[in-house]
Amino acid sequence: MNMIENAKGQIDVLINSACEKARAAGKLPDGAALSGAVEIPRETVHGDYAATHAMAAAKELKLAPRKIAEALTEYIELDGSYFSSCSIAGPGFINFFASGKWYSDVLASVEEMGVDYGSVDMGKGKRVMVEFVSANPTGPMTIGNARGGVLGDTLAAVMQRAGYDVWREFYINDTGNQVELFGRSIEARYMQLCLGEDNYAFPEDGYHGDDIKDLAQLIFDAEGERLKDLPQGERIEKAVDFALPHNIALMKEHLERYRIRFDEWFHESGLYDSGYVARTVDLLEKGGLTYEKEGALWLRNTDLGADKDEVLRRANGFYTYYATDIAYHLNKLERGFDKVIDVWGADHHGHALRMKATMSAPALGTDGSKLDFLIMQMVRLVRDGETVKVSKRTGKALTLNDLLDEISVDACRFFFNAKPDSHLEFDLGLAVRQDSENPVYYVQYAHARICSLLANLASEGVKVPVMKDIDANLLSGETELELIKQISLLPEEIRLAARDYDPSRVNKYAVELAARFHRFYNSCRIKGEERGLLLARLKLADTVRAVIKNCLDMLGVAAPEKM
Repeated sequence: MNMIENAKGQIDVLINSACEKARAAGKLPDGAALSGAVEIPRETVHGDYAATHAMAAAKELKLAPRKIAEALTEYIELDGSYFSSCSIAGPGFINFFASGKWYSDVLASVEEMGVDYGSVDMGKGKRVMVEFVSANPTGPMTIGNARGGVLGDTLAAVMQRAGYDVWREFYINDTGNQVELFGRSIEARYMQLCLGEDNYAFPEDGYHGDDIKDLAQLIFDAEGERLKDLPQGERIEKAVDFALPHNIALMKEHLERYRIRFDEWFHESGLYDSGYVARTVDLLEKGGLTYEKEGALWLRNTDLGADKDEVLRRANGFYTYYATDIAYHLNKLERGFDKVIDVWGADHHGHALRMKATMSAPALGTDGSKLDFLIMQMVRLVRDGETVKVSKRTGKALTLNDLLDEISVDACRFFFNAKPDSHLEFDLGLAVRQDSENPVYYVQYAHARICSLLANLASEGVKVPVMKDIDANLLSGETELELIKQISLLPEEIRLAARDYDPSRVNKYAVELAARFHRFYNSCRIKGEERGLLLARLKLADTVRAVIKNCLDMLGVAAPEKM
């Protein structure tokens, strides 16, 4: 239930009802129903809502907006509505002030919806895939993957709350040059264990990470020197067959620790095995969108609006990454998703624009408008003002798992869910502080503070009442009303977060809700008040607790009862 939308809708009805009466009384000329925007003013002194209907109707009615507003307000009947009064401001705004009924219904809607409060039916059950992380399985997950993981997972949670049927997917790049090089690098390290480091050459373009040495050691521990007399191609194949599943299992383990689970881990190799890549390129060829140059097959992507053409098949007969990517997105859209969202880093921005252009190709028979991208900016980790690139524990390049050894999952998820299109400076020192400067601690502390209050009052025999047992009109102080207004905003924040692919709105909302609760708690006594006021304020506090819990659940962050 979106009480803000309910209020706006009611204002529209009240104004048009008043317009009919004003016309009947000869105060306004005949014409169509009035339409206008209903906004929330920055300053509540000007009202809780401001309607622009009088200004929007000025041209049609050939009257000054203020004259129209005066006629309307004369006939607006507020009895039984969500508003206690209305007035005219400026050139013709009609300002409405919310009544106790609206504030009471906000609290009632949270009680009624419980864990579903904030949910909206924007998506109407449409199927949405969010593909995110999709880290290369040839190495450990990076800090960039860490941010993409949180943004993708939280966006998926927001989309679910917005009424979409959401599917989370991880794309495993388990074919191609990087996997071949991965295998050759491990094979070389394995042979160096067998023959000595100086007696077997390491590929010049090989992967030099310690993780490659670790994988070679695991193979050596399991096989001894049994593989050294095999043909090199066989050794490389065995290295890949061992290392890829090992790394993928490790990714799943680390993402599970990060509270991220996928509905499907989609293997790139499946696109080749099923003939999907060949079929996709064939569709583009038959559609007249390809040409040959120096033995390679090119896509006329500039004909589709992209900034450059792309190679689909190299002169050696191997398909390119771009060809495989087209096949994967074709596969996604042919699975019947109404929307496909990829979470990519800023370095893939150009690729995203070109891919969207490609997927609009008539030859593919897909609707390119169904493909969207959330492009996230880079992350800079800092401690004491200095950039952090290595793990304190290992002294090596910092990975997701290293970060989780140092910073709580709650802090990582909250901090990484910052606005996607902004560069993120992640302050490791701030993330472990236990004070109001740390936003995740600040929000969690508000939840724990309320839980402690509830427990203390319960020990004295005072339980949280239901709405029918309180007098919500007693909640009339400024901090009480401001707190209820903030509670009412959650459905709208979820709608906007889903519309704009900006899950960071939930963070900002939760911090503001915690701030308003702390102000309320510090200025409005609960324990020791007369029973009617005590119960009303206790109900308000418990409502805040429930809403904070809903926000933290969306963010994948714990809602502690004690801190």
